[in-house]
Amino acid sequence: MTQCNQILDRVVLVKIDANIYGARKKLRKEDLVLADGSELPPEDLASLGSKRLLDPDELADFNRLKKAGERHCLRVGTRFMGGFVVPVEHTADIVAELEKIALEFATKKASFLAGYDDAVRDWIAKHPSFAGIIEKAIDPMPYVATKLGFDFMVVAIRQPEAASPGDVARLEQQIDSIGGQLFHEVAVDAQLLLEQSLIGKEQVTRNALRPIKRIRDKLDGLGFLDHRVAPIVRWIDTLLQTIPSRGAIEGALLQEILAMTLLLANPDQLRRHGEGLLTMQPAVTDDDDTEALAPLGDETTPVSPPAADPLQFSLLEPTEAPAIDPEALFGDLFDDLLTGDGYQEANDSTYTNPVSVSDGKLESPALAAQAPKADREDEPQTRGNAVSEPSAEAVADFWF
Repeated sequence: MTQCNQILDRVVLVKIDANIYGARKKLRKEDLVLADGSELPPEDLASLGSKRLLDPDELADFNRLKKAGERHCLRVGTRFMGGFVVPVEHTADIVAELEKIALEFATKKASFLAGYDDAVRDWIAKHPSFAGIIEKAIDPMPYVATKLGFDFMVVAIRQPEAASPGDVARLEQQIDSIGGQLFHEVAVDAQLLLEQSLIGKEQVTRNALRPIKRIRDKLDGLGFLDHRVAPIVRWIDTLLQTIPSRGAIEGALLQEILAMTLLLANPDQLRRHGEGLLTMQPAVTDDDDTEALAPLGDETTPVSPPAADPLQFSLLEPTEAPAIDPEALFGDLFDDLLTGDGYQEANDSTYTNPVSVSDGKLESPALAAQAPKADREDEPQTRGNAVSEPSAEAVADFWF
């Protein structure tokens, strides 16, 4: 199965069909009263625009309901081919919300049509000097009823089996564009959060950061669209976990949230940041495995794993060297290594540190490289290749 088909199997397309009566008509020359000698510009130079037939507030509820339906789809989905692609698991919730909106729209429509004639008279009374041009353009109520409606449908997208290579390529190109649209919509929401709640503020409440949680949930639900989304979600989760359960958010934490939102508001930088977070992830190893098997023909040969402790040293004795007592020679050295303030226990099965004894001298490339740091008792020493999580101070330094 191609990646395109894998994505199509996980989403549905929601199409919203909302018709709203415009209550406008083209403004004509005869609608204008010109002073003597006045002249209108020709139509190829300028148009006269339109005239309103009703108070715009009479239609405000219909526009609000249409935007509410789109907003519900955008919470968990993204725009695609004139509709919204939504994860399959959210289909039932989206359908329930859109059915509520359709029912409210129908109620508002019945109420509007019942008071349509009164609304027209009120508009004419508000503009008595232009009553004539309004009355000539009024639409009858049955026509207005056909221009008001709200409906939706949910469909699955599939590649036809007999599709030509060109059709397949065009669909794949459209699918590839969904990820870019997702980052763009996240940037729009983040920019709105910056302007309304963060820029210029010394402190904010938890409620002001609800858009970040919505952005996080949207990215999490559509993470299969782009491989860079998953590390961005984990990055947001890490910061959200530091927000206190009560009280104002201010100081360094607020600045860190501001920096994160600025990055969310830039699609190109956010993509690069997601790519960078991917490269920072440590390789996953199974520390419980004590023996690895390598297939050789019909047999399996056990392969001994490397030493698990990076502080285990192997002593390589020369063939003709005099007998040496390791305890007497290296006792102080091992005490420093294992009991010093800078010791950190490590568990990296890929690290070994051979030590050899020749003519009574300790020879080790790893210890020689670290020798200058060993003399500094006030600076912690970390040995091994184990990857550790950054501290809170390190995260703050990363942002600023």
